[in-house]
Amino acid sequence: MNKSLRVICVLATALAVTAARAEGWPSRLIKATIPFGAGSAADVVPRLFFDRLAVELGQPIVIENRVGAGGTLGTAMVAKADPDGYSILANSSALTITPAIFTNLSYDVTRDLASVLMIGSSANVMIVPNARPWKTIQDFIADAKAKPGSISFGSVGVGSAVHITSEKFRFAAGFEATHIPYRGGGEVIADILGGRIDFYFCPLANALPLIREGQVRALVVSTPKRVADLPDVPTPVDIGLKDADSAIWFGVLAPSKTPRDIVDKLHAAGAKVLADPATQEGLKKLGIEPMPMTPGEMDALVKRETADYLALIKAAGIKQ
Repeated sequence: MNKSLRVICVLATALAVTAARAEGWPSRLIKATIPFGAGSAADVVPRLFFDRLAVELGQPIVIENRVGAGGTLGTAMVAKADPDGYSILANSSALTITPAIFTNLSYDVTRDLASVLMIGSSANVMIVPNARPWKTIQDFIADAKAKPGSISFGSVGVGSAVHITSEKFRFAAGFEATHIPYRGGGEVIADILGGRIDFYFCPLANALPLIREGQVRALVVSTPKRVADLPDVPTPVDIGLKDADSAIWFGVLAPSKTPRDIVDKLHAAGAKVLADPATQEGLKKLGIEPMPMTPGEMDALVKRETADYLALIKAAGIKQ
């Protein structure tokens, strides 16, 4: 057998094996990794989705919170996993921020991961302790400017989506603040409630119950348009700030070499789940807006945002 024929045979065998794997997928348990702490929006939102997706696929989905290094530990694990459709990742827009923060990542966001499905997007909302005197965002900004360096804010890690939301806002508003990174959103909220930090741009899903129960005060949302659940809370645009808005998205990805047939099956099943009124109602209660995209469109978004955040964070001098 000549060399060319051997190559053709190897390729044909590989394609046949790939097709067979895709044809029988899923035939067993699927592992979903969430690279953020339990109870955070990046955990709560995909859990709701995965519970329903498991029913649609007819196979259990076991979720593991692999926390650390701004979400990069869990993301790296999936990026290097066997691309057989049984290892998937739930991540947020933090995915496109981390390459600009962590210069020694063991994976490439745009090369080693394939987009599967966008679950939806949400605003972050700036919450402050009730014990603080600020009644409006204008009060807060005026006080922060009058007392440089006196303001502190929390995030779920350097380079996380909520960290960058905070930095974008404070740069646009022109005040200084000390960043305090935490391992998870629950820890940040605990320190907000305890009055140990001044503000937190909290994902809407986690902030709404606290706001509705009167445990914290909401001063501004991060999106260009007001949030239906918080109609009286202004946006950066409302108070005259340019380039201060941002949104957080939640999506599902897989190792980049996962067979396209499996990615397409997973996307189709996920899209069916998201179209279900019960799922939509559940996501609405968490403040999540639909963000329908094909895998290709999501790949393009990830690539574009990764480049944009690289430029922004380099200009701002934010480092791990």
